[in-house]
Amino acid sequence: MIPLHRIALSACLALGLSLPAAAEEPLPEITVGTLEGGTVTWELETIRAHGLDRAHGFTLNLLALAGNPATHVAMHGAEVDSIVSDWLWVAQQRAAGADYVFLPYSTAVGGLMVPGDSAVQGLADLEGQTIGIGGSPVDKSWLILRAWSMTEQGRNGGRDLADTTRQLFGAAPIILNVFETGEVAAAVNLWHFQARMEAGGARELVDVVTAARDLGLDPDTPLLGYVLRDSWIQANPQAARGLAAASAEAKRILSTDDSAWEDLRPIMNAESEAEFAALRDRWRAGIPSARGVDPAAAQRMFALMAELGGEELTGGLTELPEGLFWTPDPEPLSESEPNPDAKP
Repeated sequence: MIPLHRIALSACLALGLSLPAAAEEPLPEITVGTLEGGTVTWELETIRAHGLDRAHGFTLNLLALAGNPATHVAMHGAEVDSIVSDWLWVAQQRAAGADYVFLPYSTAVGGLMVPGDSAVQGLADLEGQTIGIGGSPVDKSWLILRAWSMTEQGRNGGRDLADTTRQLFGAAPIILNVFETGEVAAAVNLWHFQARMEAGGARELVDVVTAARDLGLDPDTPLLGYVLRDSWIQANPQAARGLAAASAEAKRILSTDDSAWEDLRPIMNAESEAEFAALRDRWRAGIPSARGVDPAAAQRMFALMAELGGEELTGGLTELPEGLFWTPDPEPLSESEPNPDAKP
């Protein structure tokens, strides 16, 4: 006699039917809030294009938002799992009771730019002239440059640059415009607007990295990072580690593979080949060290900026809260991957 299960299988095959397959477990989703046209999307789109999210056990979704305040609101309202913001904002939120932590994204900062044909060769030459600053009086780059201007290396006679010049504060596009029209003698702007200035022939008089190093600060301290919640990390440890690993892998690709940048060209809005190259190179220069954040170095930077920026900058914070910087544990190896630490 033929067993009944064999009869059933033969019938399925004869009718062209397939046996039910085990459903695959869906990957957890991570939604990151981004600015429309923001530079953070360059890394995130690289993660998606190369399948780095799926390779690290999650599906990445992007939610475009209208501006930084909107990203903060979305994070507070749990509409997104992460945004990119500066660690000072994260520190203020954590000190106020939010369980936010910071995962490094970029060290990219701007510098003090002058027109290519400017006669200005040092800070002393800017005395009495107007500097445009993309942001507010507590812009981090501006505060570091002010502190540096009072040192011997600043060669400004020990004087604060804020006292020897006039300042025009405004949104980054506005400062770019007044710089290009010659309404200001110099400008400090966001790094990607500085790249556009550089592509247009502007010259960097002082870069913030050099100024920070001269001040005894660690220029590898990332100013921007992914904001995550402690509670979310505890509930989604594999996805959280996956995001960190995918971010690091995307940076490795973008640091060496020029063809990966060709894929990003349509969303970079570069108006010339020189601008495209300047944006790419300055983004690469902002890739943070893999060693993570030194909390003591971050505290030194915070203390220096707080001295000049006051409560308007710190929001009353006197020191950075414990646990601010998140260092993920390595992702566990799969059964197919060899453990490099295993003994033969």
